[in-house]
Amino acid sequence: MWPVFWTVVRTYAPYVTFPVAFVVGAVGYHLEWFIRGKDPQPVEEEKSISERREDRKLDELLGKDHTQVVSLKDKLEFAPKAVLNRNRPEKN
Repeated sequence: MWPVFWTVVRTYAPYVTFPVAFVVGAVGYHLEWFIRGKDPQPVEEEKSISERREDRKLDELLGKDHTQVVSLKDKLEFAPKAVLNRNRPEKN
């Protein structure tokens, strides 16, 4: 008797497993919504890092006077020699 029972269970397992899993999933889904509540409260989304960076840069730009710039003649920076010309002797 037991071998026949296990053969039937093994043969019809896919036909029994899917409806059982479907019912368990549906009950779990509705139970979760019942416990959680009907109206979920909206969550305030925090600004992303890139959005905060853009806002900060815009605030910095608004605070500056763009008509007051340093003259190119007044800059004390110098242009470094090209990398390829470092080991080359200077031509006179």
